[in-house]
Amino acid sequence: MLRIGIAGVGHLGKIHAKLWKEVEGVTVMGIYDANPDAATAVSNDIGIPKFDDYSSFLQQVDALSIVTSTPSHYAIAKEAIVAGKHVLIEKPITTTTEQAEELITLAKKHSVKIQVGHIERFNPALLAAEPYLDDPRFFESHRMAQFQPRGSDVAVVLDLMIHDIDVILSLVKSPVRSIDASGVAVVSEELDIANARIKFENGAVANVTASRISQTPMRKLRIFAKEAYLSLDFGTKSVDVFRLESGSGGEGAAHHAGLTMKLGQIEKGNVPRNIIYEKPTVRDLNPLKFELEIFRDAIVHDTTPLVSGVDGLNALRVAEMILKAIEAGM
Repeated sequence: MLRIGIAGVGHLGKIHAKLWKEVEGVTVMGIYDANPDAATAVSNDIGIPKFDDYSSFLQQVDALSIVTSTPSHYAIAKEAIVAGKHVLIEKPITTTTEQAEELITLAKKHSVKIQVGHIERFNPALLAAEPYLDDPRFFESHRMAQFQPRGSDVAVVLDLMIHDIDVILSLVKSPVRSIDASGVAVVSEELDIANARIKFENGAVANVTASRISQTPMRKLRIFAKEAYLSLDFGTKSVDVFRLESGSGGEGAAHHAGLTMKLGQIEKGNVPRNIIYEKPTVRDLNPLKFELEIFRDAIVHDTTPLVSGVDGLNALRVAEMILKAIEAGM
């Protein structure tokens, strides 16, 4: 059995602790938090032992979720990695690319896994959309949230936008050519609203917007791909697809089970094409629990995690480029 621990038991850390108890093939050994009162409260609530000393905590686990504040990710993860422990680090991986690069180097040296908690990669809406994503060319994302004090210790680019940056990088797979960005701090000391236009070497473009002072939450991504348009809602875990299909009759074969209908027909290159609308069936899963299971599998089967330390570094690097572009604009 894989021995698991949770470092940091704030709002999200408590959820990690509860879900780890539901994952097969692991034993939850305990929790650690720099705030002993918080650790005691969670320990009593969900029945997991607490540790007051981080080094003693590490001796009892094979792997851990690091769900502490972003500025503490580096120090907490570094001690764990040097101790030979696999780490799942909540996003962003660290506050600087230099820190992330050091953790990746240490992980290779000590033969441990790093997975980064970019949870939207495990969202069933994205998983259902993947079969349709042939050469995506344009992305438009809107990630809006109501203000919460937690997370406001870093700019909204690192707090919220980085989710969409990671998803887009995983789909484009091309170096960034240029970035134009703007942003403003409204209620905190860090940027609360930001927009970036990212151009890639292969010609793809992404327009990314994030706000943490919105009245209505929103987590949506629109994608224009080769002969297809997709609208993903990460919040409702749903996806709508409009695409062209060769042929001159019938409803067309759906990629997934689910609603499929023919909206009309056009000629493209003297070939009749059906305009098809599909609403793919999405998997019934909890993205965070699935993320934990993927981390477990990467350790047990010695495979690369779905969102590796390098992926976390790449997303952070683009986020830093956006922040620098905003600063230059100011």
